[in-house]
Amino acid sequence: MVDRIYDWPYILTMSIDADTLFNALAHPLRLRALLLLQQEGELCVCELTHALGVSQPMISRHLAQLRQAGVVSDRRRGLWVYYRLHDALPEWAQQVLTATSEGIAGQGIYAADRAALAAMPDRPEIACCG
Repeated sequence: MVDRIYDWPYILTMSIDADTLFNALAHPLRLRALLLLQQEGELCVCELTHALGVSQPMISRHLAQLRQAGVVSDRRRGLWVYYRLHDALPEWAQQVLTATSEGIAGQGIYAADRAALAAMPDRPEIACCG
């Protein structure tokens, strides 16, 4: 990823290792959140709380761990915080998330998470959080 410092381009590199990524995936709630982010691109915290059926403090704690590990990044828009997979996530890590998503997204709780998100009234870009 190219960015600029004082009008000079530089390359952002990420050095996430396998232990860090798989530790992030090891907790069921973090895995569910990552799969939703991988499938949807970007989600507001309120969308994740609704889809996963957990409290805001609980999901925020797990998202903070993912952010510290370099797996996700966030942006603020007013009072709302949106999360997405980190743009500088190495290709191998992206492939792990894609393969995992393709392999289990339609199963059990993962399918229920997507259905809950799809059924969420007043999603952020529509009304409540945007």
